[in-house]
Amino acid sequence: MARGLLLLTLSVLALALVAERRAAFRARFNASREVKPRELPHCQLIKGIETGSEDLEILPHGLAFLSCGLKYPGIKSFDPHKPGEILLMDLNEENPEPMVLPIHGDGLDKTSLNPHGISTFTDEDNTVYLFVVNHPQLSTTVELFKFQEEERSLLYLKTIRHELLPNVNDLVAVGREHFYATNDHYFSDPSLRAWEMYLGLKWSNVVYYSPRDVRQVASGFDFANGINISPDGKYLYVAELLGHKIHIFERLADGSLKALKALTFDTLVDNLSVDPTTGDVWVGCHPNGMKIFFYDPEDPPPSEPGRRDSWRDPIMICSVLDFVGHPPPSS
Repeated sequence: MARGLLLLTLSVLALALVAERRAAFRARFNASREVKPRELPHCQLIKGIETGSEDLEILPHGLAFLSCGLKYPGIKSFDPHKPGEILLMDLNEENPEPMVLPIHGDGLDKTSLNPHGISTFTDEDNTVYLFVVNHPQLSTTVELFKFQEEERSLLYLKTIRHELLPNVNDLVAVGREHFYATNDHYFSDPSLRAWEMYLGLKWSNVVYYSPRDVRQVASGFDFANGINISPDGKYLYVAELLGHKIHIFERLADGSLKALKALTFDTLVDNLSVDPTTGDVWVGCHPNGMKIFFYDPEDPPPSEPGRRDSWRDPIMICSVLDFVGHPPPSS
């Protein structure tokens, strides 16, 4: 009798734990949130990148780099057999069209290019360097290129690997070979990554990289995602996707970070873009994350771009987009 009662009690506790974890999982993914699509007449789908762009970086004079063709565990790929590409688009044109940037130089396997987050750094001599998070065979490297503007091409310079950069999602360059990067998971094994996400283990982090110094500078994130920097270089912004937060840090002289505050939203925050003139932070958001990781072509995920006028301003302006039946996830 006592043994049966014990088994019943343990079974009830196990079921309660499973139910609690499931409810917490759905809450982190905003699984119950529905949005009403809004068609914006001044927005248009740009031909040539129908399979999606994961990240973009805009130079001050209007040239934009786009990271395309990402294959990421758990995310729908619309062209899984095609290598990834870096596209260039001139936003000064009335009807800009993307072009594939050819890559020159030896040492990079272009057939396994799987680009994720990107960032640029402009040197004192106006040389533009492009940093690309790459996942060849689902591993992680950072590829460094020199942008050859006249030829409209990229010159491959080097590949960066480090044990503290196992699952890089995004990065922001702060020097010719210096950057901050987000690791969106602690584990690299697909099964362990799935459990890490399901259990809500906040083991994601931010790493500072330089040729002589590589170290963790922030941790405790539930899927650290987009990262960017203020125009004056004093503040670093980190998007915590499943925590629904943007964290603001002060950069210290040695590259360390001092936490200032965290802003919470009713949406999953992805990549961050900073206006170089005003400092406004633009955010690509997912109102319902379940539709990203469990893709249904009959009910595709909506997009929720937002703008924050400054990190001191508590107001966020968001618009839900529906591009005539093709509502894209907003990375």
